[in-house]
Amino acid sequence: MTFGRRELLLLMLLAAAVVLPPWLGIYYVRFATQIAIYGMAALSVDLLLGYTGLITFGQAAIFGVGAYAAGMLIVSGITNAFVAWPLAILISMLVALAIGALSLRTRGFQFIMVTLAFAQMLYYFAQSLRNWGGDDGFSTRRRNDLGFLSLENHETFYYVVLILLVLVVWLSYRLVRSEFGTVILGIRDNERRVAAIGFPPYPYKLVIFVIAGGIAGLAGALMANHAKFVNPSVLSWQLSGELLAMVILGSASSLIGPILGAAFFLAFRDVLSDYTEHWMLFFGPLLVARVLLMRDGLWGMLMNATGASEIRREPKLDFPEAAKPVAQPKPGAGS
Repeated sequence: MTFGRRELLLLMLLAAAVVLPPWLGIYYVRFATQIAIYGMAALSVDLLLGYTGLITFGQAAIFGVGAYAAGMLIVSGITNAFVAWPLAILISMLVALAIGALSLRTRGFQFIMVTLAFAQMLYYFAQSLRNWGGDDGFSTRRRNDLGFLSLENHETFYYVVLILLVLVVWLSYRLVRSEFGTVILGIRDNERRVAAIGFPPYPYKLVIFVIAGGIAGLAGALMANHAKFVNPSVLSWQLSGELLAMVILGSASSLIGPILGAAFFLAFRDVLSDYTEHWMLFFGPLLVARVLLMRDGLWGMLMNATGASEIRREPKLDFPEAAKPVAQPKPGAGS
């Protein structure tokens, strides 16, 4: 693989993520941790929306399942992250499998509404857990540990989250560049044609739905550790809408775009919420402006500004001679 401007831009972003937050102070370390966690959750939405063409309002429910699973395990005394986090991922993937097995039998608007219905069911189920605080939620009072390494230090926890985010991005990149990724991209572009050439869309969509659920579950487990608190709001459909907004802001089908979208969304919310509780009134027009004026989102704008955007080449033709202009006879020829 050639090392170009795009790779250099990615390295610069990673270097900034490694160096800047600890240098700026503990507040920015915690803020950067939040960005990394929500960026991971938004990336799971991007795998569905940007790469498979599935618009879901239920991803926050799976995110919340991961948070509740990790929080309950901590309270129950299972604090080793090598045990708790894989269990949270497994539980989230099983919930995603159950939701996807039913919801993926529908399409379009019906799929959106079915995922929303499942999300609301899980939200009200969490509210009914009186032993776990009900609507108020519960506190974990501590974080998981890595056996030999405590995660109570904010900087240590931040770097662990950052490493996991980089790993998730790399694995997602390998996934979408594989033969499986080619099939789900084909499903996004033309599901009937993919089915006609021998690839049944349903199992492929179910697999990517479960994988995205596992990523969202990991993000939820990390959020439970970050906040040391879990309540039903982590399963709300509003959070699903915010994750979709992050993907749209950053650029769908880019993997890095959702992380940039999460950073912009959280910064915008934190700054404006200091002045008004109606900050969404300002965010709405901004989102509309992004859709109308910024074709490739924040990631595309950043690549264009740094000259890292990929050069668009002319598509290859099966019959190049068919594209050649036909020579027109000269006036008077053949007379």
